[in-house]
Amino acid sequence: MTLFPLVGVITTSATAIVFGAEIWQPTDLTQKLDNWILVVFMLFTLGVATLSTNVAANVVSPSYDFSNAWPKRISFRTGGIITGVIGILIMPWYLISDPGTYIFTWLGTYGGVTGAIAGVLIADYWLIRRRNLKLADLYRADGIYRYAGGWNWRAVVALGVGAFLAIGGAYTPVGQTGPFPLGGVLPFLKWDLTFGEFVFNPYDYSWVVALVVAFVLYWAFAKFIPQRGQDLA
Repeated sequence: MTLFPLVGVITTSATAIVFGAEIWQPTDLTQKLDNWILVVFMLFTLGVATLSTNVAANVVSPSYDFSNAWPKRISFRTGGIITGVIGILIMPWYLISDPGTYIFTWLGTYGGVTGAIAGVLIADYWLIRRRNLKLADLYRADGIYRYAGGWNWRAVVALGVGAFLAIGGAYTPVGQTGPFPLGGVLPFLKWDLTFGEFVFNPYDYSWVVALVVAFVLYWAFAKFIPQRGQDLA
């Protein structure tokens, strides 16, 4: 899975030199080739990459989530079917129809949320618990990971604040199409900090901003408001 994105970046960069423009859509690139063997190989690789990435990264996890939400009625297989149906209903082809919308709208917003999740997970596992987990309690309704009624409010707050600061100033760049206003959804969060020729805007680096904010905030909660089971570290 790591190799496919790397090949994609290298290939897209190469198209700027060979064809004079960046071609990021693999199917568009195949139309510019006149070697049928190379075209077949590229389409085969595209199919393998799509199936392997979707099955491993985008189907397994939500299938388990649906199954765990209602284990008596939803099996892992049924969860996979539900995931597939939802995947079709959200019409993802609209997301990739325009590179600007896909990159600046979808990935920017999605990255702001997942970055905050990553920040909480990294802080909790590596810094606070120092890789020590009480495995049996992961499966107990009254275990230390039950927190307060099943909710870890520290994680929820850290996630919310991290995502809010990262994507609250979401905007649509000049010349691009998107649902966000040019001045940002919340203008006071659209900071344009200039460092020489470098301009920093939180939304442009939403994943990193969300990760850092959530990481620091969750660690601060653990430092000053210790939670149950934290002494495992």
